[in-house]
Amino acid sequence: MNPALKLLLVFMIAFEISFLTNIWLNLFLIMAALIYLFWHRVHFKTIAIFSLIAFVPAVGIFLSQLYYGSHGLYMGAVLFTRLYAYVYLGLSFSLTTYIVNLAQALEQDFHVPAKFVYGVLAAINLVPRLKYEIQIIRANGNMRGEQLNPWKPTLYFKALLVALQWSGDLSQAMQSQGFVENRPRTFITKVVISKKDLIIFIGILIIVQILAFTI
Repeated sequence: MNPALKLLLVFMIAFEISFLTNIWLNLFLIMAALIYLFWHRVHFKTIAIFSLIAFVPAVGIFLSQLYYGSHGLYMGAVLFTRLYAYVYLGLSFSLTTYIVNLAQALEQDFHVPAKFVYGVLAAINLVPRLKYEIQIIRANGNMRGEQLNPWKPTLYFKALLVALQWSGDLSQAMQSQGFVENRPRTFITKVVISKKDLIIFIGILIIVQILAFTI
């Protein structure tokens, strides 16, 4: 499925269930998302880790609604399942979508400005290098007898200065490769929204509406 269309689908479903108090719809979305994740062979350990992370806030929401809210047990169950529906919907998108394909789809099919798309891609691709640079900054501080712990703002200020230097280098690199803002561009890989993508998109939305207003 087209990555940008998939993102829109996940966003629309998540937005809709925010206004619905339908436990069965939440459970259906959870099961559908899990099946989709396993179909894409996402490692069970990854799913389990995110499930455990979400468990504490989910239980907290459930108990607070149970003891202090109206229709406590029912609304607590709704909010509990809704949180996990959000988690698994997000995982079904993020763990099965390649970020470069998403950027290409956003630029070509949804006409997101190329400057924004390539800026986000650059920021994501620089994350591993930034982690390495932070290790170097901490090592340099240790050599001077200055311990730069993660909670000290000095560490992040130095990392910010490095990132600002990289931004200038990146801008020059893009210009040297022929990137010109607000000019028509050609693409090596064309990303289109096919009829199959539209059928799947509309079909899933129809199924969700049926479940939302009939169960």
